[in-house]
Amino acid sequence: MADPTPDRTVLSELAAGLHTDAVLTDPASTEAYRHDEAAFCASGSPLAVVRPTSTEEVQHVLRVASAHRVPVVPQGARSGLSGAANAIEGGIVLSLTRMDRILDIDPVDQVAVVEPGVLNAVLSRAVLEQGLYYPPDPSSWELSTIGGNLATNAGGLCCVKYGVTADFVRGLEVVTASGELLRTGRRTAKGVAGYDLTRLLVGCEGTLGVITKATLGLRPAPEAALTIAAAFGSVADALTAVTRIMAAGLQPSMCEFLDGLTVRAIQDYRDMGLPSGVQALVLAQSDRGPRAADDVAAMGRICADAGALDVAVASDATESAMLMEARRLVHFAIEKLGATLVDDVAVPRSRLIELLDGIEAIAAEHRVLVSCPGHVGDGNMHPTVIFDRGDPAAVERAHRAFDAIMELGLALDGTITGEHGVGVLKRDWLATELGELSTRIHRDIKAVFDPLGILNPGKVLPEQR
Repeated sequence: MADPTPDRTVLSELAAGLHTDAVLTDPASTEAYRHDEAAFCASGSPLAVVRPTSTEEVQHVLRVASAHRVPVVPQGARSGLSGAANAIEGGIVLSLTRMDRILDIDPVDQVAVVEPGVLNAVLSRAVLEQGLYYPPDPSSWELSTIGGNLATNAGGLCCVKYGVTADFVRGLEVVTASGELLRTGRRTAKGVAGYDLTRLLVGCEGTLGVITKATLGLRPAPEAALTIAAAFGSVADALTAVTRIMAAGLQPSMCEFLDGLTVRAIQDYRDMGLPSGVQALVLAQSDRGPRAADDVAAMGRICADAGALDVAVASDATESAMLMEARRLVHFAIEKLGATLVDDVAVPRSRLIELLDGIEAIAAEHRVLVSCPGHVGDGNMHPTVIFDRGDPAAVERAHRAFDAIMELGLALDGTITGEHGVGVLKRDWLATELGELSTRIHRDIKAVFDPLGILNPGKVLPEQR
């Protein structure tokens, strides 16, 4: 039997520098922290779940972990889809959800300073009260944290116009593996002094440091967007319309795609008034104020010319909100159909038809269902393999289909992940995308930030062979 003394020492030292009830060790309490929303990603039983409320407490945890070489997994709301937040056997889960303060909203410099546990939707509503706008809006915005968004460089529905999380990060406060405090970036709108460590840390999935504070750029709040929904009898027609909309320079603030399977799943999950019998639905918005009506009219004409069966403009804000809600329900609706493996490939818009045709062929070859919603305006699709979890043969076919979709994405000049991150789920594919030299440089960077290898080990970088 293993000697429990080292574990007791670690727990005692952790508790000595933390507030009461910050450390959870009872398996009944720690079980909920073992994994995120990704299926089929290994997770372990943590030695402890630690819930700090300050940067100083995070520093204390990392100092203890470094002294005893205990792995640490930073964790937010566990809404991720790559296994990046999964616990490691005998390690420490560092849950940052209690660090949930909005420290500053500055309408002059148009920045917000927040802790990592702030929910995306809470921040968005808070800045809107001051006439400001925080654009990154993943579909999970009601439950995902800013820290988790930063860790994965999350995208969202409005990326097509505004960009991803990293495009709105001016500076970070980060606790290193040794417990030191690193500040990167700046509060100013411009600044090019030194290497861009901020951009490096956003998207590192907790493998280089623990973000404890972020200075985020904001924009003036746009006017209420107008929304258009176009139903198509074929996927090819829908994607042709999208490429023409983007080529026309209309700059939609949202451009989303739902295949027929996904439309039916949403409607079955909740009656949203979505059309029946269609093979594809395109949802697009314009938030350009007085020009929005002209924009959606132009988008509608393009869709009609591309063969749309029906084109409808939302009559008011309530109807627009309903269409947005339908898009945000995709994950929950698809889960009702069976076990899922959610992919996240992105390809150039010009190759979207090849991607969807290829996915259809892969689904047929491996005898699985594949739902394919996505942020079609920026080429980031979410093909989701659906199968019977209780059937080992179906599970095996699903994994083969999942891998085939990633291989297809790379063959079309794309990437294995547009916004979900690598985590555990896509770790073995990263080296394929990066190549030998880039993979080696990634490892060298990891060694500089985390020489003992305690920060989220086994995530992102493939194992060396």
